[in-house]
Amino acid sequence: MSKDREFLWRRLHSLLGVVPVGLFLVFHLSLNFTAVGGEEAYNNATGMMDLVPHWLLLAMEWIIIYIPLMFHGFYGVYIAFTATYNTKRFGTFRNWMFTLQRFTGIFLVIFIAWHIFQTRVQKAFGTEVEFNMMVEIVDNPLMLAFYIVGIVSAAFHLANGLWGFLVSWGITQSKKSQQITTYITMLVFVILAIVGVAAIVSFV
Repeated sequence: MSKDREFLWRRLHSLLGVVPVGLFLVFHLSLNFTAVGGEEAYNNATGMMDLVPHWLLLAMEWIIIYIPLMFHGFYGVYIAFTATYNTKRFGTFRNWMFTLQRFTGIFLVIFIAWHIFQTRVQKAFGTEVEFNMMVEIVDNPLMLAFYIVGIVSAAFHLANGLWGFLVSWGITQSKKSQQITTYITMLVFVILAIVGVAAIVSFV
């Protein structure tokens, strides 16, 4: 892969991680957060998707979610396995964030694939995706732990990826602006993690 082509692929990878994948994650976690209000609130919120014509919903899922997600995920795995890790030699905060970004990315490919299988694929076979379905999934303590780790990893990966996006796209160039966005993105991570974990434990 030439340097110019790799530069463009990495830019696209970064962009898709924020738009539309990142925006969809925020929407998805917000929708799941309605579970805090109980079974009826969650089912009413998720049931709104049934109002969208099936063909349109399917097209939106592939164009807005699955295709960008697969590119971001698979190319991200390539980046993770070809990256140079130097946390032992240079144990700075940013180097650790770089390493965690790659590790969470690899884990999320597995987690998201399993989550899609348990929900969207099952829906394609006629299973209704609703409150009790999620209750059955997280009834297993190991599966609950798996989901909690997955949610926290997704929140971190998006928040830290947003920091990287702002730097790689030249939006935050100075050291001070990068430091400020570090605080902001870490706050985003905490908020998303709390929202996501609060949602999943509501099914317990």
